[in-house]
Formats: sequence, structure tokens, C-alpha cells
Amino acid sequence: MAVDIVTFGCRLNAFEAEVIRSKAEAAGLEDTIVINSCAVTNEAVAQARQSIRKLKRERPSARIVVTGCAAQTQSGMFADMAEVDRVVGNDDKMRGEAWREARDAFDLGASEKIAVSDIMAIREMAPHLVDGYARGLPRVFVQVQNGCDHRCTFCIIPYGRGNSRSVPMGAVVEQVRNLAERGHAEIVLTGVDLTSYGADLPGAPKLGMLTKQILRHVPELKRLRISSIDSIEADDDLLDAIAGDARLMPHLHLSLQSGDDMILKRMKRRHSRSDAIAFCDQVRRLRPDVVFGADIIAGFPTESEEMFSRSLDLVEECDLTFLHVFPYSPRPGTPAARMPQVAGALIKERAKRLRAAGESALRQRLQAEVGATRDVLIESEGQGRTEHYLPVAIAGERVGSVVPRVIAGSDGERLTT
Repeated sequence: MAVDIVTFGCRLNAFEAEVIRSKAEAAGLEDTIVINSCAVTNEAVAQARQSIRKLKRERPSARIVVTGCAAQTQSGMFADMAEVDRVVGNDDKMRGEAWREARDAFDLGASEKIAVSDIMAIREMAPHLVDGYARGLPRVFVQVQNGCDHRCTFCIIPYGRGNSRSVPMGAVVEQVRNLAERGHAEIVLTGVDLTSYGADLPGAPKLGMLTKQILRHVPELKRLRISSIDSIEADDDLLDAIAGDARLMPHLHLSLQSGDDMILKRMKRRHSRSDAIAFCDQVRRLRPDVVFGADIIAGFPTESEEMFSRSLDLVEECDLTFLHVFPYSPRPGTPAARMPQVAGALIKERAKRLRAAGESALRQRLQAEVGATRDVLIESEGQGRTEHYLPVAIAGERVGSVVPRVIAGSDGERLTT
């Protein structure tokens, strides 16, 4: 292909990779590799740098362009790499003009590498309609929001994404309709701070209203899924949609980060431990079969063993099935980086214990599914996922179809039928 995309990080980056590909190819770029980077941890940045060096060794003639959150926050570092030909900002990457400028710079042999605009100056968000998804691809993403107005003390992402801004509801509904008509069975709504959706739009509609509008106006859509949310911002319409429409999948991923109130306060989070537990209890009353996942940070500065144990206990108290564990990583320029740090070996040990708890919770959930009838979305030959995002080993079905199956067992990692 003329343009290859290597994507790190979140689901939003996965969506944006398709936009980048279409814009860069339309600009006429050839033999170009785009690194769509993540800045959430030091490890993510290191992985991007390692990938750049490896790809340059494998394809010495290719142009390498770095974009994404790490490119926005650490543009100079990437520009100093001899392997890198251009650094494109995180908002700039979504505009065709930026890729035409990159092509011209390559043609002219320009020495200036950095093309990064002020992300904090961006106030509006245009919809990016992706036509490049292959027809029949089972699950696709729709970006409805970008940026974040909150300033959690550990997080660099607002400086890589800018302030919160939303895609108008009509544009989102139209894109979902187009994708459903093209045969995509499941749509995932994605954003940086999804539950802040709409605050910048006329009338300040919320995520729940958007969800209801999609379900109402796109009856041909088989499955709608919501990516990570901040539970303290979940509105009544969203809860009503979860309770009342089976096409909204009973699977929520929560940005919890910690189970200890003091650590949550030092993180500058807006919920307490009891808020998290109460939210899970409330949603489970509305939709008894709901499955929860969560992000949890291990080894945040000042975290004692007692504080950590409260995070560990949260796996059971919120009945979490999917755990995304982040070993704390100090990001330059964030308040948490200046706090008393936990020893690196202890951070790794706590992350290991959290992951073990998550693996145990998943195995228990898989075993509890035996005997249930689930609608399985066939993702690939031999692999599908239930409404709850649980993986299923299944063969002989058309990719992209949704088929009911009785769960016969589990191999510890996947359900079997």
C-alpha cells in the first residue's frame, strides 16, 4: 500500500487511523509509514520509538511520519530522530491539508520536520466520515467526541488532544446509518471523555440523548456499543437506554483508576469509591446481565499497601470482568510526576496482582456463561464475541453475521459452543 499506518493506544486512535489513511492517500503520498502514537505511558512512547527504528531498518526507502498524542506532546523528541521525516500534530492529522503539505515538503526536500499546531486553540470538531472500512467488517468505530476539559493529575492526554469538543448529533446519526447500511453489524461510539459529549453543542445534549437518537433513527443497526465512560457523568437518558433497548450492548468499561478515596482525591478524580460501587449496583438493577470492565492504575504516587488493597477489592465489589491495568508512569509536566513516587519494583508487583485478579474474574465469568444462549457476532474465522464482549471459539459461520448459540463450556480464555 502507498500508506501504511501503525497505530498505538486507544480505540479512538484506531478510528483515526482510517481517516489518516484516506487523507494521506488522497494527498498522493507514496511509500510512507505513519506512526499514530500514544502518550498515556512512558512505555507507549518507547514502543513508538522502537517501532520507528525497526521499520526504518526494514524499509529504508520509506518516509516515516509520526503523529498522535505523543507527537503532539513531544514533537521535538521525535523530530530529533534521524529515522523520522515529519511530525504531524494530533488535530492536523485529521486534515487533508496537513498531508498535502507533507507531500510537498518531501518533494522539495524541506528540512523543517515539525508541523504541529496549538491543540488548545481548537474549539470545534468536524465529523470525519470514514468510507474506508471494508464492507462486512463486523465492528467499526464512530468518533463522537475528542479532547478533555478535566485535569487528572496523572494524565497528559488533554495536552495531546486539547479541550473537549463534540460532533453534532445529526452528523453522528448519519454516519451510523451509512455504516449500518454498508453491512457493519456493530458500531462502537468512541471519544477521549465520552460522557462529556455535547457540553459544547447548542442545547448541551448529553451522551444518553445521542444514544437514544441513534437507536431511534437507525433501526437497521444490530448492535450499538459504548466505549470507556466516566461513571460519575452518566446521565439519566443513558441509563434509560441501557435498561430499555437490547441493541445497546450490556457491557460498560469504566474509568475508575483507583478504589481508594485519598488516591482518587490526589488523582483529582470526581468520584469516590462508594460512587463507583453504587453506579455498578444501579446499572445492574436496570440491566441484570450487564458486564463491567475498568481501568485501574497500580502504584500511583503515595499509594500505600492499604490503599492498593482497596483497588484490589474493587474488582469483587464492582464485579468487574475485564480489567485494564496501568502500572503508574510519571508523565513530564503532570502534577503527579512531582508527588512522592512508589518504587518501580513495587508498582510492577501491584500491577501483576491486579492483572491476576482480573484474569481470575474473567475465568469466573466465562464459567458462569455455560448453558446461556448468547448472540455471537462473528469477528473472524473461528472467533466471535457475545453481547458482553466475551470471546467465543466458533467455526463455520459467515464473518459479520450475528448468530444465537448455547454456550457449552470454556477453555479458560474463550467460550465454546
